[in-house]
Amino acid sequence: MNTIAMIPARYAATRFPAKLMQQLGSKTVIRHTYDNTVATGLFDEVFVVTDSEIIFNEITTTGGKAIMSIKNHESGSDRIAEAATDLDVDIIVNVQGDEPFVQKDPLQKLLATFNDANVHVASLMQILADPILIEDPNYVKVAVDKNMNALFFSRSVIPYPRDKTIATTYYEHIGVYAFRKQALLNFTSWPMTTLEAAEKIECLRYLEYGVPIKMVPTKYMGIEIDTPEDLIKAAKLL
Repeated sequence: MNTIAMIPARYAATRFPAKLMQQLGSKTVIRHTYDNTVATGLFDEVFVVTDSEIIFNEITTTGGKAIMSIKNHESGSDRIAEAATDLDVDIIVNVQGDEPFVQKDPLQKLLATFNDANVHVASLMQILADPILIEDPNYVKVAVDKNMNALFFSRSVIPYPRDKTIATTYYEHIGVYAFRKQALLNFTSWPMTTLEAAEKIECLRYLEYGVPIKMVPTKYMGIEIDTPEDLIKAAKLL
């Protein structure tokens, strides 16, 4: 299968503007994400897809590959779908630009789910144990069924621990997705759904249109840069 990674990179992030161009050690956040994705060796090609000439130049002036978006987009999936429309590709992995600690093993497990012809969309999750983070709306939670298909994604606490005597595992959704190309193109043809608009979680569109999302448990993926505080944590981890 022809497999590519696409990194949607929006400059004007709501919670932390220009976060992808923040310096993290010797590189910017987006450069870490791009370089680490390439270094996995899993992909035929890796592209940054952006609405920003600043980010485009950050990648291309050092030999990387980037594509400029033509339209304005509400979600990263919409952005990469535009770029992927005319590409000859089977599987597309959407690596979020604010994931500078991309690792090979989780992405390899994610790609392995597509050995099952019934899987059209897959994503990553990790156990979330800190009670403060479980209640933090910046951390998207996911509840799954016994086959590891997503039941729901939310910024709220799910499941809600009404009975505190029951041992409950909480999962954080890691914003790395993989799609068969047609599933991604289908996504962009559907209007945004009510749940997606309310939660500002794009993958809810798949669930509302009846498309299962296979969730892949993984161990620590590092720190996603959503806030200035995350950047400080990432610098310490680096």
